[in-house]
Amino acid sequence: MDALVNKRIKQVLKGDQNAFSDIVSLYQHKLYQICYRMLANKQEAEDIAQEAFVRAYINLHTFDQKRKFSTWLYRIATNLCIDRIRKKKPDYYLDAEVAGTDGLNMYSQVASSEQLPEETVQQMELQDRIQYEISRLPDKYRSVIVLKYIEELSLQEISEILDMPLGTVKTRIHRGREALRKQLNNL
Repeated sequence: MDALVNKRIKQVLKGDQNAFSDIVSLYQHKLYQICYRMLANKQEAEDIAQEAFVRAYINLHTFDQKRKFSTWLYRIATNLCIDRIRKKKPDYYLDAEVAGTDGLNMYSQVASSEQLPEETVQQMELQDRIQYEISRLPDKYRSVIVLKYIEELSLQEISEILDMPLGTVKTRIHRGREALRKQLNNL
């Protein structure tokens, strides 16, 4: 197929405009599918696929025939799709006033990312309680739990720090979690 395409490209470059219609016939369905998958809109996909063929025709003299034509054509279409996505305007504006309200805009509809004061206090109390329960664990479990979950060290690092086999570290982490779970069961 590449040989046929290269033959048609040479014909187009010599001035045979009809040879490009064979190229369009070969790639139009695949190119449309690529555009449709990117844009999710039938009309836009058709427009972009057509624009990609126009751009390919206009810039055919820059195409390196040692490379695959399909890759070059799909790259043109992909870039056009990306440009179209970037240029799409949002359906609403945050500054626009909300209908039926007195002066409220869309900013008032956006959820705050900050925690409520009650949630902050609850989280602090929970952290204090967990810290207290960790301090009540036996030393052999407390050390691995602190290194794993508070200091966020890897199992290998914990093994090296505590100078114990990796299997022992895993066992102690498991048993420490179980002991902590039992202590926190009444939360």
